Amino acid sequence: QVRLVESGGGLVQAGGSLRLSCTASGRTFNDFGMGWFRQAPGKEREVVAGLTWNGGITNYAASVKGRSTISRNNGENALYLQLSGLKPEDTAVYYCAASWSSRTAVRQTPSEYEYWGQGTQVTVSS
Repeated sequence: QVRLVESGGGLVQAGGSLRLSCTASGRTFNDFGMGWFRQAPGKEREVVAGLTWNGGITNYAASVKGRSTISRNNGENALYLQLSGLKPEDTAVYYCAASWSSRTAVRQTPSEYEYWGQGTQVTVSS
């Protein structure tokens, strides 16, 4: 079992930046690949970014590529997502997730992630 807790969301003006954090507890953190997903009202949950167990491979959604950086600190059981150049369309609940099968190859669909946090709201005002 892995427990994930996100933090760092909030209200930010367009063009601003945020750093989301996710703290893991339970099973060994570096057993898992990790991902950030988001879900806006009325829309399906979509991948934002993911990385393998050691951060050696990363992948980003086209919508955030060049504006975001995913990273992890296995010694601190932490996952991060730095978002910059925020747009109103980035408004969503952001979730971190853990995936056993993503340990060595980044997975991009929610069904491939076994454990989820409760989410943190990001709201971007225009």
